[in-house]
Amino acid sequence: MTLSFERRGHVALITINRPEVHNALDTPTVAALADAWAEFDRDPDLRVAIITGAGGRAFSAGADLRTRVPGLLERGYAQDGPSPYPSTWKPVIAAIAGYCLAGGLALALACDIRIAATNAVFGTMGVRRGILPAGGQTQRLPRLIPFGKALELLFTGELIDAREALAVGLVNRVVEPEALLPTAFELAEKVAANAPLAVQAAKEAAYRGIYLPLDEALKLEAELFDRVARTEDALEGTRAFVEKRPPVFRGR
Repeated sequence: MTLSFERRGHVALITINRPEVHNALDTPTVAALADAWAEFDRDPDLRVAIITGAGGRAFSAGADLRTRVPGLLERGYAQDGPSPYPSTWKPVIAAIAGYCLAGGLALALACDIRIAATNAVFGTMGVRRGILPAGGQTQRLPRLIPFGKALELLFTGELIDAREALAVGLVNRVVEPEALLPTAFELAEKVAANAPLAVQAAKEAAYRGIYLPLDEALKLEAELFDRVARTEDALEGTRAFVEKRPPVFRGR
């Protein structure tokens, strides 16, 4: 099985399970990822996902050069079927150990929060293989880290370590390898304890609003606020505060 999907309370743990090839993404694994994201998104009991790579030596070294890349070059990127990237308003955390390269970096960039082990190494790699660093790397990386640094990484394909990744804002935290999943779960459970519809609306507001003119972004925020304010969870949060008890959010 190239991918595992586990439920732990309100948290989904998705693990790329090809450690013998640094968790490279072949076509079956990409299809399995697409299915996993769809399952996570449609399950109302799942509020946060963590994605990681098995073995501790790689999050993912990118597309499988033996099987997937030839097809991409022949058919073109847009025609290559299922997407391995999350497309959901639910929060997604990447727990990254070892190599996070090329398509693996693209996958990490498509997540909302990135936690790295001290042995993590990041790189776009595409230009070193004669191809464009795709999968959103040319778009998400400059939106996440300083523009000049993003261009340097895209143009050179050079690698950076976890410490530099933290310094430029590519990752949120750096921890020892043995603390990687516990840290990711601690954060995921903090998020999952909050009202899920409010969390999803916060993500939607941030992603949709960040490149809008401020007045339009504020209108979007107000619309989303009104939508969340009409939920049962909003009423529960207010009642719990007044009654001095922990809220019980149900995602309604």
